Amino acid sequence: MPIYEYQCQACAHQFESLVLRGEVPTCEACGGLELDRLLSLPNVKSESTRALGAQAARRRDAKQGEERVQEQIRYEKSHND
Repeated sequence: MPIYEYQCQACAHQFESLVLRGEVPTCEACGGLELDRLLSLPNVKSESTRALGAQAARRRDAKQGEERVQEQIRYEKSHND
């Protein structure tokens, strides 16, 4: 029982659908039958992908922290009463 991603040709609505044997999926939004099946990327998790994701998150958080500090400094300089 695979789950496929579709895009309706009539209304361009994208959705996922569980397709059982012999069933024909229909658009959830308009009920259309003319659908394009989209290619889905598999969701793969391994030690290396988790490590890369964590590393990217740490870099993003560090950058956001630096931006917050710089914004606080600018704020304090402009509101020095």
